[in-house]
Amino acid sequence: MTVDALTRTDAASEEAATEAPVDSTPQAEATETPAESKAETPETTDAPKSDEAPASDDQVAESPKPKRGRPKVATTAKKTRTVELTLTVTGTADGEWQAELKNGAKWVAKGLEIPAAAVSRAAKELHADLSGPIDEVINAARELQAAKVAQLEAELEKAKLALAELDA
Repeated sequence: MTVDALTRTDAASEEAATEAPVDSTPQAEATETPAESKAETPETTDAPKSDEAPASDDQVAESPKPKRGRPKVATTAKKTRTVELTLTVTGTADGEWQAELKNGAKWVAKGLEIPAAAVSRAAKELHADLSGPIDEVINAARELQAAKVAQLEAELEKAKLALAELDA
């Protein structure tokens, strides 16, 4: 063997050594193939189907996790400020009615006399459940006043008779 033959044999063995990693590259290509197929898989799944809308990675990444509780709905309506007004209507058995109005902790009106008919009309306007009990109280006061009038008329007749006897 000559030196040239030895160098050629060494060169061939070096090529075989360099080809050995090349032979292992198909394994590397095999490992790259699933990665490439993974890259292809989202593209094929992102293709719009007739039943589904296309979904992009940006939309999925932008959607935040749902928060606990009821979702807040953006409204264009103004938030109205509530005012606490308290109207108190009190009545007596004699048929006398008074109203008091309070705005929060401050008294607006106190001790206003109200006619029983106005109280009855207001209760009917507000709700039928309110007008029933109020009308019962007003009717009881009316009956009491009618009895009082009858008693006073009887006393008046007695007084007229007594006056007539004195004149005779």
